[in-house]
Amino acid sequence: MSRPLDGKVAIVTGAGRGIGRGVAATLAEAGAAVVVASRTPAQLESFVAEATAAGHRALAVATDVTDEQAVEALVVRTVAEYGRVDILVNNSGVLSSTPLLDQDPSDWDRVVGTNLRGTYLMTRAVGRHLVAQRSGKVINIASNFALMGVANHAAYAASKAGVIAFTSCMAVEWARNGVQVNAVAPGYFATELNAEMRSDPAVTEKVLKAIPARRMGEVEELAPWILLLAGTASDFMTGETIVIDGGQSAR
Repeated sequence: MSRPLDGKVAIVTGAGRGIGRGVAATLAEAGAAVVVASRTPAQLESFVAEATAAGHRALAVATDVTDEQAVEALVVRTVAEYGRVDILVNNSGVLSSTPLLDQDPSDWDRVVGTNLRGTYLMTRAVGRHLVAQRSGKVINIASNFALMGVANHAAYAASKAGVIAFTSCMAVEWARNGVQVNAVAPGYFATELNAEMRSDPAVTEKVLKAIPARRMGEVEELAPWILLLAGTASDFMTGETIVIDGGQSAR
């Protein structure tokens, strides 16, 4: 079995479930030691148990990515445990579906704080190591909502558009340091994040009609793109955003 990431160390945020958990499993299977982070310790420990049982290296560190001290502690723990860090996947994210006129500023701050501030804090903390060693990969999980007008999702779409702009800026800043920074913008994938929406047949039907492929994606279809961005195949690719949404944003 090919293990293209042997010897590499990856941090994946929002790894307790959904896309983050699937990405972490893919990186572990590719040979990386994976540090999984989120605010759900039980889910993280479950992942570590499964990964170690399969012969992979994994570590769980409960982390709130909006907390600067917690982020710094996560990176310190990673380097103490594995001696380095090579790959960062910024996947932590929260969603709010609220008309702007009804949205409380605290909810706006919660969404933008997690999705954009969290990406900034994690990238800054890990980036110090990547720039110093003159190699590394940062992969930011954005959203196709950043590329479309979507009613009742202003905070989420704005935060993810910020992630795409942040990706471009960091790609330019760190290109000469051997660090590649790219983003993936998924559309609707069947995960816990949208489980409530998918429980309503009428809403689900409306969503599927807006997707030319007439279905949602599966995490297994997204993880290989993360693997490509984490490996040597993307060494000359930086500042890019890969959209994977069944054609929704192409309409």
